[in-house]
Amino acid sequence: MSQTITVKIKLLPTKEQALTLTEMSHTYISTINDLIAEMVKENKSTKKSSKNIDASLPSALKNQAIKDAKSVFKKAKKSKFKVVPVLKKPMCIWNNQNYSFNFTHISLPIMIDGKAKKTPIRALLVDKDNRNFDLLKHKLGTLRITKKSDKWIAQISVTIPTVQGTGVKVMGVDLGLKVPAVAVTDDEKVRFFGNGRQNKFKKRKFRSDRKALGKKKKLNAIRNSKNKEQRWMEDQDHKISRAIVNFAKENKISVIRLEQLANIRQTTRTSRKNEKNLHSWSFYRLSQFIEYKANLEGIKVEYVNPAYTSQTCPKCSERNKAQDRRYKCTCGFEKHRDIIGAMNIRYAPVIGGNSQSA
Repeated sequence: MSQTITVKIKLLPTKEQALTLTEMSHTYISTINDLIAEMVKENKSTKKSSKNIDASLPSALKNQAIKDAKSVFKKAKKSKFKVVPVLKKPMCIWNNQNYSFNFTHISLPIMIDGKAKKTPIRALLVDKDNRNFDLLKHKLGTLRITKKSDKWIAQISVTIPTVQGTGVKVMGVDLGLKVPAVAVTDDEKVRFFGNGRQNKFKKRKFRSDRKALGKKKKLNAIRNSKNKEQRWMEDQDHKISRAIVNFAKENKISVIRLEQLANIRQTTRTSRKNEKNLHSWSFYRLSQFIEYKANLEGIKVEYVNPAYTSQTCPKCSERNKAQDRRYKCTCGFEKHRDIIGAMNIRYAPVIGGNSQSA
């Protein structure tokens, strides 16, 4: 078994390299759009090769542009041209035969003085915990370079072999706002993850700052604030998901069970003051981070039906509504209500079946 993930790397090009990458990115996208328009007009896939493309791009990028254009045309034709996408975001894509790296630079062909020349571009390939370093030792795929918030980012697809565990130890994880995540193992070990109060405070602070910027009509500053908030939220999800998977490893868990997220915004317990947080927090992203990090460790992730997981007593199966943060059943069983949710998620019906026994 294998899993493909994307590793993001910050690039530090020189001013000349940044200018070249900017020009190439716009040319690359316009070349794809021109090819798509030609194919739609003729109602057939192009037979052009890189020699037929009149654009200031290395032949590797021309070939990739043809490949991308054919892919878009194929999808448009399948929909009977109801929608013909027009690509807008500037970028360049190289296949894995046309770039290399040495953990300080990424070398790839770019246009210099009208000719393609393989050029090293400085890159921050190693993050704080060396995860990028370890991931990039595996099979590499395409390299995509884009500019985001005045920063150049390289995205490399990496295919990593995974070995599924053979055990049957199960852990339930309940996601929420006041407590971002609670995990309970099948031998009743409990761990809380994240800080809901801190998260809400940070998000209120971001909104307050943008409100003040709005009164001053500083639109660029507002956009920068939104980007900063998204980066902060994504970083929180990375930290929480890593901690959850580490907790699973420590307890030799082979299966992590999560709620199916289709209706989480309707089922998550919230109040009017938390409504803005609920609709801006990415439960889906956190669950995806948990899944891909768990799979890399050979831990399977299953999704369960979340119905009544926070109301059903794990001891007698009677349904009760929690009072504030405490759940108390008539049979005498009493716990934090998020722990109740995680306990029940361990044994809830798995969506699509094929579950491990708990």
